[in-house]
Amino acid sequence: MNDLLDRARRLTEPDAEPDPTLAAALAHTPDIGIAREAGRLLGRIDPTLVTRPGTKLYPLRVAVASSFTADNVLPLLRISLLAAGIDAEFQLIPPDQLLMQLSDPNSALAQSTPDLTVCPIHEELFLPRDADTADLDTVRDLLEQRLDLFGAALSDFATRTAGTVLVHTVPLPHLRWRTVNAYRSRARLGRAWRELNSGLLELADRIDGVGVLDLEMLLTDAAVPLRDDRLYRFGSMAWSPAVEQLFAGQVAAYASALTGRSKKCLVLDLDNTLWGGVLGDDGPENIELGSLYPGNAYSELQRAALALRAQGVLLAVASKNDPDLVTQVLAEHPDMLVRAEDFVAIKANWEPKDGNLTALAAELNLGLDSLVFADDSPFECQLVARSLPQVTVVPMTGDPSGHVGTLLAGDHFTVLTTTDTDRERTELYRARVHRQEWTRGHSALDGYLSELGIEVTVRRADEYLLPRIVQLGGRTNQFNLIGRAHSAQQTGRMADSAEHAVFGFEVGDRFGREGIVGALWIAKHTDHWLIENAVMSCRVFARGIEFAVLQTVIDEAAATGALRLEADFRGTGRNGPAEKFLADAGFVAAQQDSDPDGTLRHVLHLDPRPALSPAWISIHTDESMKPHV
Repeated sequence: MNDLLDRARRLTEPDAEPDPTLAAALAHTPDIGIAREAGRLLGRIDPTLVTRPGTKLYPLRVAVASSFTADNVLPLLRISLLAAGIDAEFQLIPPDQLLMQLSDPNSALAQSTPDLTVCPIHEELFLPRDADTADLDTVRDLLEQRLDLFGAALSDFATRTAGTVLVHTVPLPHLRWRTVNAYRSRARLGRAWRELNSGLLELADRIDGVGVLDLEMLLTDAAVPLRDDRLYRFGSMAWSPAVEQLFAGQVAAYASALTGRSKKCLVLDLDNTLWGGVLGDDGPENIELGSLYPGNAYSELQRAALALRAQGVLLAVASKNDPDLVTQVLAEHPDMLVRAEDFVAIKANWEPKDGNLTALAAELNLGLDSLVFADDSPFECQLVARSLPQVTVVPMTGDPSGHVGTLLAGDHFTVLTTTDTDRERTELYRARVHRQEWTRGHSALDGYLSELGIEVTVRRADEYLLPRIVQLGGRTNQFNLIGRAHSAQQTGRMADSAEHAVFGFEVGDRFGREGIVGALWIAKHTDHWLIENAVMSCRVFARGIEFAVLQTVIDEAAATGALRLEADFRGTGRNGPAEKFLADAGFVAAQQDSDPDGTLRHVLHLDPRPALSPAWISIHTDESMKPHV
């Protein structure tokens, strides 16, 4: 374990060599003291030294406002966030000021304008130390009052910040519970405490911009004590180091979802991963699946994969196997739960798996950092980890009964919310593959696009469309004018404002619907409209869709008397397609130098009115918008 600390120390030396696996190793080490010390050292280094090759760090301002002394949480948070590809700038708010910091618009927390505010809280925020836990009626009233007070402060802060606030359910320490002697009274106390946590969980639905981690649920599976009583009495540290580490990992998973860094595709091996045994040696009739061990362990993994698929995770196969036998098993085996149509791509051949993963990512137009690869073979896992460090590798070794837990433990696919587009994603990507196959038979692009029958519908954001628009803003990297996302609160406020407009657009063609694939955030001024950001999914590139949508915006802006469109652009190193779009549409830079954050304003004059919509695209607008001219 000291080796990890030595590796961290070496990174503080001049001309240090990168160590891209260190952050992940520290995030999972059982020696939390070393992890904490190393985390403090990593706060002094260039974060790219611990970033996996091909991964761009996402900057995030993080405030930690707690109800107890949470200083030791920060270095663990830094480690977990770096392992997730997030470079955090931290502000630690002094403990025991949480409610005041949330309520006061001039507090240090309010002035720091964080992207993410993390609120570690303990039971004394709701049940003071001197409260009599045996007086159950008073306890229940006290919990209700304190929850209302906390919810009001949280709501007040959420309406004033453009960022997201993350809170959590609160475990009740066993010593508080054991001071109640009667079992019936313990049951009443437990019920009252769960009502408190149910109220905390409800905050995510009641208050825009608030997320809730279910820490109480997470601790049911973690064989760790909630509290080190010596540390609590000595330094008011309400959590044991193990809980601090668990919490840091969960915050990092949430931050990954918030910043659009969640993984998108689960690539599965077959032999001894999706089923037991080796198909080529054992034959289709002898692979292990079904209701008896170990077959039921593989069946459970398939159920988990299908559950992920239903929530928008793409499934694919990368297996060294006979493709005909694989096709036979997926179609005919009576105990198979997943079938060929559940996968967006199946790479069953004898080629190296790193090459298959590269081809798969290109075929689906996904970055390698969007893939999670699960395989039982240490050789294959090591090959992919070395050759494609951007890919997240999950070794499925050991007893197959633990495979599901191993796969899900990393929270690789967590998102803030699930939309209708997520539920349809497999069909959308399968249609994409069919389009590519059809394209290969059409040499003339314009003729191909005309025959494709593309229809684009532009819609104003409403309560049903907003979650998908926010999700697109956070997850889109290549076609993203400013390289960052408007928060859910900002987007909602703009959608409700007469001085702003938020548009989403969906695409369909002869192969089916693509769903909502892009969005624009616009500020309306008397003589011009400003496109604060525009995003579009890479899966609909090269069809002219962005120009058709821009034409709709041009026509509506001109109808209100606007003389020009303005658009902000900030280069990120990954959003070249968005920059090219502005140039191709006729926007020109309105200033010589960019703003301090790299943003450069561009202008498109509307007299004469530009005509940009391609002839092969049919444009539609919803009833709330003026018709396309």
